[in-house]
Amino acid sequence: NTVSNLIFILPPIYGAIQTYKEGLEKRYLAAYLCLTAVGLGSWCFHMTLKYEMQLLDELPMIYSCCVFVYCLYECFKYKNTVNYPLLFLLITYSLVVSIVYLNLKEPVFHQIMYGTLVSIIVLRSVYIVLWVYPWLRGLGYTSLTVFLMGFFLWNVDNIFCDKLRTLREKMPPVVGAVTQFHAWWHILTGLGSYLHILLSLYTRTLFLKHRPKVKFLFGIWPVLLVEPPKKL
Repeated sequence: NTVSNLIFILPPIYGAIQTYKEGLEKRYLAAYLCLTAVGLGSWCFHMTLKYEMQLLDELPMIYSCCVFVYCLYECFKYKNTVNYPLLFLLITYSLVVSIVYLNLKEPVFHQIMYGTLVSIIVLRSVYIVLWVYPWLRGLGYTSLTVFLMGFFLWNVDNIFCDKLRTLREKMPPVVGAVTQFHAWWHILTGLGSYLHILLSLYTRTLFLKHRPKVKFLFGIWPVLLVEPPKKL
């Protein structure tokens, strides 16, 4: 469960470096770094199982989703503009959720607040791939499907934890390791979130008349390469 968080850490760091090198908007740099923060927080929590580290895992999930929402809803604006009302709303949402959760200490509250942000992201993504850039359906639906698969396995692990633990004790160590559904939750949601940033950045750079292309690093991992607009 600790090591599986590497998918939240290494690919987004690479994405952040690429975003900085290509001079893309800083909000996408923030999106990659926020995803890295989620991975680092989750790593610390699963390594220590301390409440303070749990907060480093859960609260950045809210903050990163707020950044994702801002990026996605600002895809079709002119460059160097700032949507101050939306920015204020998302910052306020983050602060209110943080304060309430720190006092309430109720996981269901965090899950509802996180789920609300994810729902907003999904609705906007579906709008983009259905009516704006239909050729991005593959990327959009892959991101959504992978994320939902992770969410499903996470719930299976929560509901049947005791039964699964008993079953793993009877299995060979390797089989027991690869059936850790909470680890798969990390892997699949990490990949789904990363693909979402690619979708958002692809949409944004298309609007700005750039020439984005999805390439596969080492033939395996998807990365976005963005060429500047052609000079007339």
